Amino acid sequence: MHSPLTMIITLACTSGVLNLYLCVHVLMKRHHYTKIAYWFILYTGLLAIYCFASAFGLMATTMTAAKFWVTLQYVGIAFSAPIGLLFIMYYLGLKITTQRIVALLIIPCISFIMVATNDIHHFHYRIYEFDPHLGAPYIEQEIGIWYIIHGVFTFTCLLVAFLLVLFQWRETAKTYRVQLISLMCSQLIPMVTSFIYLMGVISHGIDPVPIVMLISSLLFLWSISSSRLFRIMPVTKDAIFNSINDGVIVLDEFYRLIEFNPACQKMFPQLDKSMFGKDIYEVWRMLSKDVMPFQLDTITSSYECQLELADTASYTYRVQVTLLQHSQNSKGWLIIFTDITELKMLQGKLENLAYYDELTQIYNRRAFFQQCNKEFEEAQRTSTAFSVILMDIDYFKKINDVYGHVVGDHVLVHVVEMCQSQLHHREILARYGGEEFVLALNDYTLVEGEALANRIRQHIETHPFLLNGEAISVTVSCGVAEMQEELTLYQLLNRADQALYVAKQQGRNRVQVSED
Repeated sequence: MHSPLTMIITLACTSGVLNLYLCVHVLMKRHHYTKIAYWFILYTGLLAIYCFASAFGLMATTMTAAKFWVTLQYVGIAFSAPIGLLFIMYYLGLKITTQRIVALLIIPCISFIMVATNDIHHFHYRIYEFDPHLGAPYIEQEIGIWYIIHGVFTFTCLLVAFLLVLFQWRETAKTYRVQLISLMCSQLIPMVTSFIYLMGVISHGIDPVPIVMLISSLLFLWSISSSRLFRIMPVTKDAIFNSINDGVIVLDEFYRLIEFNPACQKMFPQLDKSMFGKDIYEVWRMLSKDVMPFQLDTITSSYECQLELADTASYTYRVQVTLLQHSQNSKGWLIIFTDITELKMLQGKLENLAYYDELTQIYNRRAFFQQCNKEFEEAQRTSTAFSVILMDIDYFKKINDVYGHVVGDHVLVHVVEMCQSQLHHREILARYGGEEFVLALNDYTLVEGEALANRIRQHIETHPFLLNGEAISVTVSCGVAEMQEELTLYQLLNRADQALYVAKQQGRNRVQVSED
């Protein structure tokens, strides 16, 4: 065997061994890596088959053996390019669907079948035989129509994979560019070498691609050891900036809009790329009816604001503004919008459940004490008059027994509405329990509290509850007490309760004031 041919076979086998090593090495440590490792295992496994089959093909002495090895060689040739593309797509965080995988593997499957059955149709190779002058293992071949289709498809896969990696160069930190170099070379080297081979520059019948694959395999080995390929991969702008659920706006140092993500455009439908270069204050006037709720004067600041957008809907956002310092003379601003509208609505519902009576929608007992304590303490501190009214619906049990609890609920709501019609905004009305209500009256003397209680009592008495045209008479009894210097709020309420007891004992539908 000639020395140059021996060297070519040796280099092809070395390339095969190295790819096989990468395949087995990652396979053994696959549990330490992400799912991308499986694509790499398949990719390097196919390259190993390609290289070994090429080497053994160069040792063939019969045409039958040569055709067998070229058929086996096409397992690697046909499938490595699309699998390499899928590997890079996964690496860059692009979506890989079953439909895309199937679409990429249709032509490789046909190519393999075409090579395996070429003697029948000659669509892949019109002529495939030993060179009449050089002899085995040099091949004289004339390509067929499917060879061209397969070549265009393979070249396209390699080119697309190379460009996908190239476009990520600026978005990738310098630490991880070693990985990108390996990925670009793994596509560029076979693509350029195949082109040179087809141009007839290299010796006829000898495929140089398995030999040059040795370079890309060494680069893969280098990136795995130096930049922790598969363990830590660069997170690209597309993976974060375009996929984040929060709206993001980027400004330059002169407060001009230079970028926004899809989530921000969804929040502000009027946002458009035609606004690039415009001042943020001008842009904001197009997006919202409200004044811009954040300032661009601190390194980091956070705001919570409610905005009415151009579609007249109201939204609540948490806005975070951060200064981006690119260099000593270059800076910009990052504005992040987090939509907390649903969270605020949920908080409102929870607050409503915690502090408001579900039936009457006025304060419950817990909220009453929380609000009333503040005003009671303030009244004591400033020596301001303070009174309370305890109110009970007369014969409420009889209403429930005669008309049912549903009507009883409507009567409770009716009484609350009658009370509210006689109140100003400074009184605190709450459901104290059952059919009993309480009123806290800041800056009301005992006389003023008694007068208000009588107005409420009379108003309820003269406005019966109507049920299907039938008037149901409703009356209330009230007990009124005024704050004294030595009394606590609970003692004051106890006095009002005692007065209410007296009012009920004396015939109901009346107001009784507490006596010292």
